[in-house]
Amino acid sequence: MNVVVVESPAKAKTINKYLGEDYTVIASYGHVRDLPAKDGSVKPDLDFAMDWEVDDRAGPRIGAIAKASRAPTGSISRPTRTARARRSPGTSSRC
Repeated sequence: MNVVVVESPAKAKTINKYLGEDYTVIASYGHVRDLPAKDGSVKPDLDFAMDWEVDDRAGPRIGAIAKASRAPTGSISRPTRTARARRSPGTSSRC
């Protein structure tokens, strides 16, 4: 089983219609982790390492994603525009 993770339940439902029964499409309901709202979350001296924290409400979503992806033949996750922009400085974040 192939697993696809998207942010929105509406997107999950729509994408699942196109992909069919060979795929499981799961909604993460937004971000499951984020940088803490404090100074020091990003460490420039350590190659910009980041301290992430998991949202308390994300536990069930993370569990569902982990369970679905334990033995897939493949897994696909489409990064958000924000994540792509963070990863690729100087490039457009448009799809």
